[in-house]
Amino acid sequence: MPDPAGERQAKYDVVRSEAAMAEALADVQAACFPTLNPDLLMRAEHYRSHVAVFPDGQHAVIDRSTGRVAACSTDFRTRVDFSHYQHRYIDAVADNWLTGHDPEGDWLYGADIGVHPDFRGQGLSTLLYDARHALIRRLGLRGHVAGALPRGYAPYAGEMAIEAYVGAVVRGARSDPVLSIQLRRGYEVYGIIPDYVDDPSCADHGVFIIWRNRERPTDAAR
Repeated sequence: MPDPAGERQAKYDVVRSEAAMAEALADVQAACFPTLNPDLLMRAEHYRSHVAVFPDGQHAVIDRSTGRVAACSTDFRTRVDFSHYQHRYIDAVADNWLTGHDPEGDWLYGADIGVHPDFRGQGLSTLLYDARHALIRRLGLRGHVAGALPRGYAPYAGEMAIEAYVGAVVRGARSDPVLSIQLRRGYEVYGIIPDYVDDPSCADHGVFIIWRNRERPTDAAR
């Protein structure tokens, strides 16, 4: 039988993003988030800032045959007060410049991940999540946090509360194109964040999710 992991490794490379990729990285994000308020999109100048602020946290998947950027992710280090986890995306990422990156932060914050539509269905997000988790283990961090966008919520927003929708996704009674995938990757739902972003696909909500580094069993929990 074909080995999907082996095929991905043969066709794609996961590399640290570079300033020279900035325009291509911005193109990937624009293609991945068509309903997001354009003012919230990361632009090329933002990506150039990211690789200067925290180079280890920036990953890109490159198509070996063409050299094209097929997918990318953006992360920074932070400290998390789980008693006050409510926040807006744009504040967390310092208006997309990542200047709030804390070199001593014990959590990795997922600011962005996306696979260009031309490359979807090949498991490229798996390569990025593996790279993120490997970075967390290498740095000895507690884990990964992010504001997941429940992008399947919009059709149900008029008939059910976001809490009920997310609960159904967690139970497996509903499937969400973003949150369901993250749950399968070992993430847990910690809470709901109203007004996280300006995006009608998720009715502006974020879902605060956590992936815990089990190699730090004494303090991986909050």
